[in-house]
Amino acid sequence: MIDPFGRSITYLRVSVTDRCDLRCVYCMSENMTFLPKPDILSFEELERLCSAFIRLGTRKIRITGGEPLVRKDVMSLFASLGGRLGAGLDELTLTTNGTQLAKYAPALAECGVRRVNVSLDTLDPARFAAVTRRGRIVPTLDGIFAAKRAGLAVKINAVAMKGVNEHEFDAMLAWCGEHGFDLCLIETMPLGEIADDRIDQYLPLSVVRARLRERWTLLDTSYRTGGPARYFTVAETGQRIGFITPMTHNFCESCNRVRLTCTGTLFMCLGQEDAADLRAVIRSGATDRELDAAVLVAIARKPRGHDFVIDRREARPALARHMSVTGG
Repeated sequence: MIDPFGRSITYLRVSVTDRCDLRCVYCMSENMTFLPKPDILSFEELERLCSAFIRLGTRKIRITGGEPLVRKDVMSLFASLGGRLGAGLDELTLTTNGTQLAKYAPALAECGVRRVNVSLDTLDPARFAAVTRRGRIVPTLDGIFAAKRAGLAVKINAVAMKGVNEHEFDAMLAWCGEHGFDLCLIETMPLGEIADDRIDQYLPLSVVRARLRERWTLLDTSYRTGGPARYFTVAETGQRIGFITPMTHNFCESCNRVRLTCTGTLFMCLGQEDAADLRAVIRSGATDRELDAAVLVAIARKPRGHDFVIDRREARPALARHMSVTGG
């Protein structure tokens, strides 16, 4: 799959549910209305769509949500896709809030998952409860260490928020170094409902990186995971820190990914509204050849890049849909 700008599309992010057991302030509304069950793809439909992408050249699949591990019987999908590893698929992984990892980490490892990204914006229990609106930090920490015991490489994802967690990154980097985790910091993106405080919380990661360099030695590295992060090796710990900067420096020139929602909507770009309805294609009785053709037509519409802009005067998001809709 080659898009109009010559980029190979080898990475598919698949949301298996819009539901979550947390309500993180940058991801979804506090009072979300979730989709009715008939709108959600079955695991058989999800597997069929993933198989089409693998046929067309996808080498990495990341399972996302909402929170993917809250969907009943989700391990059946991991088992099915895990069977494709080494047979067209190079990597199967997931992004999770960690609350269910203590239960599922061993089974994920058995399915061939080798790395997990865990969202953890703070190490402070009270701040964790405020950011997630309802969560307790202990289940997430238990999940993180269960994943480590299962042999999974853990990367901690933290959204940088001015006035919220901006003074914690030294401590988080030290904590990650102590336990053998990589850390990835992410600029908050203007998706979904944005209150005035959300706009004021925007924190450029160029500022964060400069602050970290006052204490830490950040060495250039060629390390990549196939995603948008730019990584540095932390000399003092031997672990890595990544920066995802959709606002201060977009990463579109090397974009190799598309996002499939739990309703079968394919977004060719996180920061654009254009999408393809693949649920309609598979539920119309399409053959594999017709499905492949529909995917290729969508890839041919992939834009050069996103155009995130926060409108501070009107407090409007760049896009109306919540981050949880497309799984990040």
